[in-house]
Amino acid sequence: MYTIVLLIEKVMDAEDVGLVTSLHEGVETSFVVVLPGKADHHRLVRALDDVALGHLEEAAEDVEHRSGDETADATQRTLDVSVANLRAVGVQAVGETAPGEDPLQILKDIVERHAADEVIVLTAPHLIEEFFHRDWASRARHKVGVPVLKLFAHNVP
Repeated sequence: MYTIVLLIEKVMDAEDVGLVTSLHEGVETSFVVVLPGKADHHRLVRALDDVALGHLEEAAEDVEHRSGDETADATQRTLDVSVANLRAVGVQAVGETAPGEDPLQILKDIVERHAADEVIVLTAPHLIEEFFHRDWASRARHKVGVPVLKLFAHNVP
């Protein structure tokens, strides 16, 4: 069984599921879907990305604060729907969150615990973070000890 840790930021739609499941056709795969915590220090960078991409409404949302309960509920719903969408096409999938001060260490722990073969980061473009190599994929490549593939999600605003 080829195990993929799949780091997502938003709910996976049918196109996203098709993209990640087509990468290893003919190989029995399982997915561990991970949704990282969104630390406050990244809110400004996300807002700048949204402004650079012309997504002004999303930039305003990035700057607003959600309560801890609202964030936890949204995280769990995103994870549950994404795992269900993967299972609907017949692949094994479980979900985990990576909250806390160091989500990359949690990601590394998840990779080790599941003996993952690969990490796929399914993300929206983040121009500022990518330029400075502070995006999830760039940072994960130096931390997790397995190959990291970065893909752009289809459901980008």
